[in-house]
Amino acid sequence: MATAQPMQRPRLFQAMVDAFRQEDVRRKLLFTLAMLVVFRFVAHVPIPNVDRDALQIAFEGSTLLDFLSIFSGGALQNLSVAALGVYPYITSSIIMQILTPVLPRLRALQEEGEQGRRRIQLYTHWLCVPMAIVQGYGQIVFINQTGGVQVVSDFGFQNDMIGTVATLLTLAAGTMFLVWLGELITENGIGNGISLIIFGGIVAMIPGLIPGLTTQSILAIVAMAGFAIGLTYLIVFFQEAQRRVPVQYARSAFRGGRMYRQQGQSHVPLRVNMAGMIPLIFAFSVMILPATIASYFADAGGWVSTVANFFVDQFEGGRGGVGASPIYWIVLFILVVVFAFFYTMVQYQQQQMAKTLQRQGAFIPGIRPGPPTEAYLMRVVTRITWGGALFLGFVAVVPFFIGLLTDIRALTISSTGFLIVVAVVLDTMKQLEAQLLMRNYEGFIR
Repeated sequence: MATAQPMQRPRLFQAMVDAFRQEDVRRKLLFTLAMLVVFRFVAHVPIPNVDRDALQIAFEGSTLLDFLSIFSGGALQNLSVAALGVYPYITSSIIMQILTPVLPRLRALQEEGEQGRRRIQLYTHWLCVPMAIVQGYGQIVFINQTGGVQVVSDFGFQNDMIGTVATLLTLAAGTMFLVWLGELITENGIGNGISLIIFGGIVAMIPGLIPGLTTQSILAIVAMAGFAIGLTYLIVFFQEAQRRVPVQYARSAFRGGRMYRQQGQSHVPLRVNMAGMIPLIFAFSVMILPATIASYFADAGGWVSTVANFFVDQFEGGRGGVGASPIYWIVLFILVVVFAFFYTMVQYQQQQMAKTLQRQGAFIPGIRPGPPTEAYLMRVVTRITWGGALFLGFVAVVPFFIGLLTDIRALTISSTGFLIVVAVVLDTMKQLEAQLLMRNYEGFIR
């Protein structure tokens, strides 16, 4: 006679219950949440001499400010002490990654192992401070120009040098404080702290988008939901997609006083989207330059004004966003694809996969060790990067296609935001999964 089975809880809910039952995992989760709460408090502490009404006007219709606000965790919209977010740190990290294979000193430090990587990390922190000062000055000047009025009154070395220096040092201190919070989360919490800071800011911005949806038609909301679901699926698919290159290695074993060589099999996972969101940051940063530089020559007169106004009209997407021309989106797509290849190759060169395999006594079947393995892996990486690059290009221009079908301005920032949110959620779930599996619990992913 069959007996009734007790009703089982949903697997995701059960995994969360198991996580909170473990004291150390529960402590890590609560610590992570506490640090995110501290970040949200700091994001609402404004710098002095800010005109709130002028700041709101500057943000209306500006895709660039919305994009920069993503990396500040929404703090830029309040022009708080954390207005720069962790963007200067991301920029410093990118610069250090590019310089490491170029400069012999940095390359030697990287090869020293954990101690060398810590030294490079210290250099990244030092570089972050001047980057924060420079980016803080540029962003405030840009906000003042975009708003048409002085959002931050008396800002500039020619107006109030002491006040300007104090403001810039405050912004740099806010950035370093967020970096410190992120590193605390990485060491004592769950997930990558810097990514979670950005994630927390994006999630905090979602409630502010809801009032704008109430004025839209049902068809527009349904279209937006369809785009969101489809984009989420694509992001998960490409973030997890990888090419597994089979690898064989020889290992020695003693049996009966004799040494035997055995063949083992494994694989090298090559991610399709190895560059992550970095190409989007590069591309959007470059796209603001034509309209910004041309705006200074718009009133010069003659053919100079004609050329300047042309660039302002075509690339206004970097400054105004809503009325971006098709040329803007085409150039943006091309730049994202180019930067995806560039950054992927930089990362691949740093990993030195062929040398690592050779040192470990491993080889790819049918490929000789050394330069032939290097050439083979390069061909594989180049081919699969096409998929990741085209995917990132599509993510960048999604707002253009959404704008053709709907009039929901909130989605002009959601493509990059979706990529960040989904990537952070996947990474955090994997780390929590590992914590649960270490304690013989089922995790989130099967």
